[in-house]
Amino acid sequence: MAKKGAAAKLWHRSIVLLVIIIVIGFGVVAGRLLYLQTYMAEELQQRAVEQQLADTTISAKRGSIYDRNGNILAQSVTVWNIVIAPANLKNDNARHIVADGLAKILEVDKDEVYEKTKQNNYYSVIKRKVDTDVKDKVLKFASSIYEEYEIGGVISTLEDYKRYYTHDNFAANVLGFVGADGQGLAGVEYEYDDYLNGKSGRLVVAQNAIGTELPYQYEQKVEATDGYNITLTIDENIQSIMEKYVRETIKEFNVANRGCAIMMNVKTGAILGFACEGSFNPNDPFTIADETVKDEIDALPEDEQDEAYVKAQTSQWRNKGVSDTYVPGSVFKMVTASAVLSEGLVKEDTRFICDGAYSPYEGADPIPCWDTAGHGSQTVDEALCNSCNPAFMQIGFMLGREKFYEYYVAFGMSERTGIDLPGESDDYFFNNGGIHGMQLMDLAVASFGQNFKITPIQMLTACAAIANDGKLMKPYVVSQVSDSDGNVVKSTEPTVKRQAISSEVAQRICSMLEQNVIGGCATNGYIAGYRIGAKTGTSQKIVDENGQKTDDYIASFCGIAPCDDPEIALLCYFDTPDPNINYYGSTVAGPCFRNIMNEVLPYLGIDKVYSDDESFKLDTTTKSYTGMEVSAAESQLTSEGLEARVVGEGKTVIAQNPAAYMTIPKDGTVVLYTEENPKKTMVKVPDFTNCTMSEANDLAAEYDLNLRIEGSQGSDGASYAKSQDIKAGTQVEEYTVITVTFNQDNSIM
Repeated sequence: MAKKGAAAKLWHRSIVLLVIIIVIGFGVVAGRLLYLQTYMAEELQQRAVEQQLADTTISAKRGSIYDRNGNILAQSVTVWNIVIAPANLKNDNARHIVADGLAKILEVDKDEVYEKTKQNNYYSVIKRKVDTDVKDKVLKFASSIYEEYEIGGVISTLEDYKRYYTHDNFAANVLGFVGADGQGLAGVEYEYDDYLNGKSGRLVVAQNAIGTELPYQYEQKVEATDGYNITLTIDENIQSIMEKYVRETIKEFNVANRGCAIMMNVKTGAILGFACEGSFNPNDPFTIADETVKDEIDALPEDEQDEAYVKAQTSQWRNKGVSDTYVPGSVFKMVTASAVLSEGLVKEDTRFICDGAYSPYEGADPIPCWDTAGHGSQTVDEALCNSCNPAFMQIGFMLGREKFYEYYVAFGMSERTGIDLPGESDDYFFNNGGIHGMQLMDLAVASFGQNFKITPIQMLTACAAIANDGKLMKPYVVSQVSDSDGNVVKSTEPTVKRQAISSEVAQRICSMLEQNVIGGCATNGYIAGYRIGAKTGTSQKIVDENGQKTDDYIASFCGIAPCDDPEIALLCYFDTPDPNINYYGSTVAGPCFRNIMNEVLPYLGIDKVYSDDESFKLDTTTKSYTGMEVSAAESQLTSEGLEARVVGEGKTVIAQNPAAYMTIPKDGTVVLYTEENPKKTMVKVPDFTNCTMSEANDLAAEYDLNLRIEGSQGSDGASYAKSQDIKAGTQVEEYTVITVTFNQDNSIM
């Protein structure tokens, strides 16, 4: 009985222990289930979705960028991703056929494609962003292997987008570019990336328990949302004109460190053109565009090439007009003159003496004028037209440091302009201490724009304020943002930042700048019929791009038109022209300014209005004299202020030179031919280069040619022939019109 009782107790304990174990076991399982169903529910649901669905991003179409007239400058064009469904390939022979064919068409590695054909899914990308012609070849190949080998349901294409810039390097530093992922990396593409980018779509494909994607009927597609479109203030025609002449100037004067030109509507702040040459091609932004620089990098030791390559990339992407600071030089004198007139410190009879140099204070080394003979006694108007440094040092000391800096701030030099482009730099004003960092010598040289640094866009904005009755505007390059239906999402309104100077002072400075172009140091900006005002600048760089002291110069030319009712301001700026050719602002930048204005002003619909003096010198246009009796033709030519030279014994004019409707100087000669197949007198065109106007006239008369003058209309002692439209040595008919362009004396600052 004792044994039975012990056994019963043991059995009872075993049962209890088993029950306890079962209860604990089920409790743990229940607790785990409760934990999974509550705390882990959301995460497990997400894992389940991820296991059951394959999710592929569909790229959104990036918005287009237009110029102010609606011309497309940048757009996203359709390209194609080539994908395969390797799960539909039933044998190795089929895999090789597909891999061999796609590798050849897509120019990719055959072995890599073959490895992808062995994957167990319905979606594997072989190559992204191929053009339509390549896509068509792929689809043709897919059709052929179905017909020949019954290999189907394997190859397909998925629409994607690639950024395309319609004019390659056109306005590159304004437009910027995008990376491989479609994200803006520079320029407007970067600044307005959130608007342009759009919203990506999704391609969701179901997959089975072993991770193989189900066929395409089990997919769901969520369409992408297109990005917004951008309309710039840039005018494609104006931009083309500006880029052409900036490139020509860089080439002619062997400019070492790029150049730029910026044009602004003075009343609104809208940028009409922004040419930064020496840039890049946004369609291929990572390639060094300058072949000379590329060759120099290739010639470096291999371990130095990567660093040099990155530096060259950064340089070509950099917007020189916004991101670079420079010493403005004599262009800044328009600001100094504005300040002294605003303070009422000079009168009509206030005189400034220049004897070729000036010592700012006792014991200081004299600072020379560009005209070492001196300008003598002069008014503030004459000092500006003479670009006289000694006079402006005296003006600077009349102002004093406090007032000088006050107007420096008023004209926006101490702050960024706020232009809607990335990378805008701050100014650098005497150790960035403002007025506290400015010593007496600093004031002396600052009065003529030396030893402090601003950006080109700041200088242009200040000039535009003078042209805009003293109102300082905020510059901008984007006029509006709109959706694909043309609805405006965002628009830019002109913003007046402050009244820098009074309207009266601004108009006075405009008049001074106009006189500077008519008969001062800026005559290279002169265009007959247009009232243009401008100031030259030849500034010495303090340090080069590597922080080393340098004797290099920056040549600039900044002005407005038309002076009676200004509409545009233009700054032309060239960093480090070759000193062995020329480095003065009047000679390097002045002709570029004039050539741009000469084409842009008529394009903008601004009519020429000639003064009496200009009308007297104005060229005329030949008429058609053929078919007229000789005596009648001679009489008409005389009435038009032209001379006639008759060749032949006939009674009727059969041919003429210059031809009808050609521009010819008023006192020019027209040859009238009166016989069939006349013996024409041929002359050799002489070289007019470096002739004064009187010398060029004498030379043209000696060679029996009509001389037409363009460019600077200064006195014979100040202007020299720079170029001619017909090359020296060319044989032409006598009295052919030769157009010679004159520039101001190249020693004027």
